[in-house]
Amino acid sequence: MKNREQIIRYYQGGDNGELAARLIDLADNAAKGRPYAVSGFVSPGAVQIGETIESHAASLRLRTSGGYEGAERVRLAFVRRDYDGPVDFSITACRVTWDARYRLLGHRDVLGALMGLGVDRNRFGDILMREDGAVILAETSLLPYLQQSFTKIAMVSVAVEETALTEIAPQAEKIKEIKTTVASLRLDAVASSGFGLSRTKAAEAIKGERVQVNWQPVKSPSRDVKVGDMISLRGKGRMEIAAITGTSRKGRIGVLLKRYL
Repeated sequence: MKNREQIIRYYQGGDNGELAARLIDLADNAAKGRPYAVSGFVSPGAVQIGETIESHAASLRLRTSGGYEGAERVRLAFVRRDYDGPVDFSITACRVTWDARYRLLGHRDVLGALMGLGVDRNRFGDILMREDGAVILAETSLLPYLQQSFTKIAMVSVAVEETALTEIAPQAEKIKEIKTTVASLRLDAVASSGFGLSRTKAAEAIKGERVQVNWQPVKSPSRDVKVGDMISLRGKGRMEIAAITGTSRKGRIGVLLKRYL
């Protein structure tokens, strides 16, 4: 692919150079004759990389699917523009159920149990919590293994069965609007206000590589952010800078944040 090294260098700045290289190799597989090539499950940041690759590959178009409308983690498909057939993303909905007395099991418990089995994170996508269990979007080939080996979560017995993708309703995200003021548009200042942390704690999280801006890792607390930026903090979720609302007489900047719950 033309501009391969240029694309990789650009994303190396956000520690995603290796991912960009893998996705370029995937696109090359389609460009060299295959009708399409599908990636594993990736984060929203990888979609941006895929879009960059698409813009440099005239013979390919990018398609995505996470198994249902509104999925956060998706699989990318680089599809030849002269191919009009279907794209098999090979995504299966795996329904996990357990005794209703253990309702306190949460997303982190399910994710931890899967990782404890040694399942690569790129083999499954979103985990949707339900009142009586969870639904895991996964590679179709992973289902038999989960049915055989995924038997416990935090010592609670579970069962896995396939369910129809069509039964998963589109996800309507809950959003909390936060109107606040900050001394500056530095990342640590905005993250502190939006996530309810002290500025010191926010800076520590950034330096500890727990914060991403627009799905790219960030290490500098002093980085400026702007309207439209998406800020995520591991364990706290994500928020968008929706608007700058003005400046107070004391020079503080008014911001409107949308916190995704």
